Amino acid sequence: MLSNEPNCNYNKPRSGSKDIWNARLLDGATYTEGNDMPICHICNGTIPIGVTGYDDALSLHKKLFREDPNYHVDKYIHTYIDDQKFDGNRSGIWFYPEKFIDIAHHYSGVISPDFSTYADFPDSLKRWNIYRMRAFDYILQKNCIRVIPNVRWGTSETWEYCFDGIPINGIIAIGVIASGIKKISNRKYFIDGLYKAIEVLKPHTIIIYGSDNYDIFDKIRELGIKIIAFPSKTNLAFMKEGSK
Repeated sequence: MLSNEPNCNYNKPRSGSKDIWNARLLDGATYTEGNDMPICHICNGTIPIGVTGYDDALSLHKKLFREDPNYHVDKYIHTYIDDQKFDGNRSGIWFYPEKFIDIAHHYSGVISPDFSTYADFPDSLKRWNIYRMRAFDYILQKNCIRVIPNVRWGTSETWEYCFDGIPINGIIAIGVIASGIKKISNRKYFIDGLYKAIEVLKPHTIIIYGSDNYDIFDKIRELGIKIIAFPSKTNLAFMKEGSK
């Protein structure tokens, strides 16, 4: 006789299986309609006084933790670095989020991870990387870590989902490194996407990693939006070299 009862073992993990989707960390999350992006209902980030790359934070952790298990660095962690430095299979933050969370507890906050959404990526990969950004917003906040949502868009078809799950009227962060803004031929895509982000998210403050020496940012300031820029690690090195 066939039973109408559901298969209650369908979603039970098998012995020895690994939660590569981080479902345990997203327990309790809510999702946007249509695109199923995890939602952050509040913007709990504050304006940083400094930022540091995750690769640098990772390398310093052992030394600082050994000296003082309760050490604190008054900066926000960012991942505006090569993906391989934070998204690798062996030590990547997606596969080992607990390590990322542990280090983040020693900092003032985190700018949510900048998983790449290059224009030549297939749309499914762009969606996956946007999903992971929003998932980390939720995961970090759930672990009592301050978060500034990172906003990354691709070409115009990504606008339908790339702003999903981000709180309105808050602080957002963008990276101009590898954004295409330096190339005149690509600048329009960046500017159009930035204006769309402002239209949808209505931020009162935008944190920029990289140079804000572009007319677009002066125009955004004229809209009453605060722009705070942090020079990239490369820019800081050039500035230091030039001061000698």
